[in-house]
Amino acid sequence: MTVQYKDYYETLGVARGASEADLKKAFRKLAREHHPDVAKNKKQAEEKFKEINEAYEVLGDPAKRKRYDDLGANWRSGGGQEFHFDGTGFSDFFEQLFSSRGSRGGAGFGRGGGFSGEKMGAERGQDIEGDILVTLEEAVRSSVRSVSVRHGVTCELCGGTGQRNRRPCAVCGGTRQVVRTETYQVKVPAGVTEGQRLRIAGRGEAGVGGGAAGDLYLRVRLARHPDFEVEDHNLIHQTEVAPWEAVLGTNISVPTLNGQVSIKVPPGTQNGQKLRVRGRGLPQREGGSGDLIVETRIEVPKRITEPERKLWEQLARESRFNPRE
Repeated sequence: MTVQYKDYYETLGVARGASEADLKKAFRKLAREHHPDVAKNKKQAEEKFKEINEAYEVLGDPAKRKRYDDLGANWRSGGGQEFHFDGTGFSDFFEQLFSSRGSRGGAGFGRGGGFSGEKMGAERGQDIEGDILVTLEEAVRSSVRSVSVRHGVTCELCGGTGQRNRRPCAVCGGTRQVVRTETYQVKVPAGVTEGQRLRIAGRGEAGVGGGAAGDLYLRVRLARHPDFEVEDHNLIHQTEVAPWEAVLGTNISVPTLNGQVSIKVPPGTQNGQKLRVRGRGLPQREGGSGDLIVETRIEVPKRITEPERKLWEQLARESRFNPRE
């Protein structure tokens, strides 16, 4: 299978030297345009939304961006794995560049290796770890995803994995290898968090000599949303407020994952002030939900009419407010 190099800068429509602010601005613009909840062609929008998210997942992370920039079209020199995923929301290119295998015996996941309960010479199969893209909407309601794993070639005689085609098996010397593809229904529970691992027991690489199979771990990556940042189980939303709204107070409508909600902006609201809407964040596994935190950003008009100018000048003459005192 040939895995093509993906130009993430081209996907987001930015230059290679783009700043973090430019990347974020480009992502938000494209994500709003192609979000499945608003697009007419939902299937097409969903695929585009995944591509945009994958690009920003890499370029929006300084460590991933550096690795991507360093390897570029020579990404294969970084050592791709011999397994691929379908249905995770990420491309094979992403999986091979950023995902990893575990180790025999499950080292690194707190599982014991060795031969307990197995005959001598048996070896536990490798754990496999990949990423799964979960939208905030899925994190709210839970979902079941169909995930396929195309494993590396497997020795047909002894089940040993990781052998190259047309080469003798390093374990038994057999020369017949096959590519194994398996599909699993993976439950993504409501309330999953960034970086959480979903474990599918016994679905990793096959063991050798009667050894148990390894496990499959899918690491949750919450899809970036154009309207919200995620902080634990809270959603952070920035909203623009006019100067007179901040001074006098007002009611405004802000988005949630379940539609719009009206909130009160109290008189005297400051730039950057955080207004809390309880229970409108992401669900928590122990029950309840996080909050929606609305951060105000006071916007000053760039252009004003002559009558407006006169009103501002009158306010300047009559007001005793001095922000520098």
